[in-house]
Amino acid sequence: MLYEREFPDTRPMTNKKTDYQKQLDCVLQDISTSGKRPSLLLHACCGPCSSYVLEYLCKHFEITVLFYNPNIYPAQEYERRLQELLNFYKRFIPAENVQVIQAPYDPEEFYTAVGTRENPELAKEPERGERCRRCYELRLRYTYDYACANNFDYFCTTLSISPFKDADMINEIGSGLPALRQAQGPQGLQGPRPLWLPSDFKKKNGFKRSLELSAEYGLYRQEYCGCIYSFS
Repeated sequence: MLYEREFPDTRPMTNKKTDYQKQLDCVLQDISTSGKRPSLLLHACCGPCSSYVLEYLCKHFEITVLFYNPNIYPAQEYERRLQELLNFYKRFIPAENVQVIQAPYDPEEFYTAVGTRENPELAKEPERGERCRRCYELRLRYTYDYACANNFDYFCTTLSISPFKDADMINEIGSGLPALRQAQGPQGLQGPRPLWLPSDFKKKNGFKRSLELSAEYGLYRQEYCGCIYSFS
């Protein structure tokens, strides 16, 4: 695969927090030096969150955006976020050649994955807990499997741009998926495995820039994460 670099995992040895932005800087430097633009499958949760990420990464990657968010409640909110994302991409010049893929919307996949029916205490958790971890993993697994099946070089998500999302948790899930899926068996995933793109998009004023772009383009900014448990 392209531009693979070994990053030391210091977490077991020290309390120092992993700098995912620094890791991303290293990957982008390698790509810039190579003179090639690898393909990236970017999971997006909404237009506002993907605005800065797209602006940031378009010059480095050939990007395809995947909208897979069975967690969003209710269905009208899902449709509004999808349409807002599509309308934004049509107007945003760096995104003019970006393809958007809409995955099927089946909320049952979310409820099964987070297990709130079997473990109702998870429904009462604040954000960044086990319920959210399971939701991240659901969406990242789908993204990784799609990236494998369609020969992408990298996969990633816009989720880390939010100050309410756990960037460590997101990166741990994403970076661990290739080994996890390999251990679970082929499951029809053939060919080279895409690399996880390490990231914490809120860094370098990324979240602030997303607010500026949202204001500039008049984007609808939702007041809750998306699922029924963050709605109330």
